[in-house]
Amino acid sequence: MADLMYYLQQAVEKHASDIFIVAGAPVSFKLDGKVCHISDQKVMPEETLELITEIYGNAKRSMDAFLRNGDDDFSFAVPGMARFRVNAYRQRGSLAVVVRVVSFNIPDWKSIHIPERIMDLANAGHGMILMTGTAGSGKSTTQACIIDRINQTRDCHIITLEDPIEFLHRNQRSIVSQREIAVDTADYLSALRACLRQAPDVILLGEMRDPETIRTTITAAETGHLIIATLHTKGAVNAIDRIIDSFPSEHQAQIRMMLSTVLQTVVSQQMLPDQHGGMVPAFEVMHVNSAIRSLIRDNKSHQINNVIAAGGKEGMITMDQAILELYKNGAITKDTALDYADAPDMMRRQL
Repeated sequence: MADLMYYLQQAVEKHASDIFIVAGAPVSFKLDGKVCHISDQKVMPEETLELITEIYGNAKRSMDAFLRNGDDDFSFAVPGMARFRVNAYRQRGSLAVVVRVVSFNIPDWKSIHIPERIMDLANAGHGMILMTGTAGSGKSTTQACIIDRINQTRDCHIITLEDPIEFLHRNQRSIVSQREIAVDTADYLSALRACLRQAPDVILLGEMRDPETIRTTITAAETGHLIIATLHTKGAVNAIDRIIDSFPSEHQAQIRMMLSTVLQTVVSQQMLPDQHGGMVPAFEVMHVNSAIRSLIRDNKSHQINNVIAAGGKEGMITMDQAILELYKNGAITKDTALDYADAPDMMRRQL
């Protein structure tokens, strides 16, 4: 069995996004969205334990909480190589780990095909911007590029609340304070409440997990801060519904009113296989105009997609319009467009 540093180095050199170390299976990488074994040799439970112990050693972190709770999230860096985001977990009575590879350098937004309309979100002065999408859809990378644009172009204080920290931001025109949940602060809610006393201009919130954090986030946006928050859901309309549905029914009318006031933009992102064996992002963009504010207030979110589809002049685009645009530009195949479309029958007619 190779040692941990060999696997980490190989993953970085091959541009793998993830490393899988699971007892009873070979060590594997995820390359361009596909899982590939890097050898035929399976790692046994004792070898898996050795590798995971070595990961914790590199992170200078105790394994006690992991062994007690059955899962753990953290990150560590190898100088000159990369940062690594780790999720360790127990399965079938043995230990396993998935390691996400994160480059030290924030990627160039053009090279990873983030459109200018997404980068323009860095110009927003206040309110709430939601970045949504399923796990692995590239939300963290897009957020890092937007924060980097703010850092390069604006004189302000940026506070990021992350679990764990992925991309490291050096102070440029802005001051960037990066706080890691469970390391620098107890949890998202206490960190968010504290950061309102730290004179922030921009707050990046890694995830809105519970109603109290959502309510505090909305309140922070009401007081003039720019909040860029993450929600693990697919589609702008689903994001709005999920926020409102997380509250008891007697509070939902109030939350709809508050949300309609502070919400500025919702971006939904997914990754599609491109023509060259790589991945390309597709973005749905909803800018909250007066029509959408009314629909949110009146509990008519099911009509919002029609407003997005007709809002091209305001910079809006539905996911299917974005996928069609990628197809017309030659980035993806017809089959890919149909596979990832929200309305395949409509997409087939447009193709």
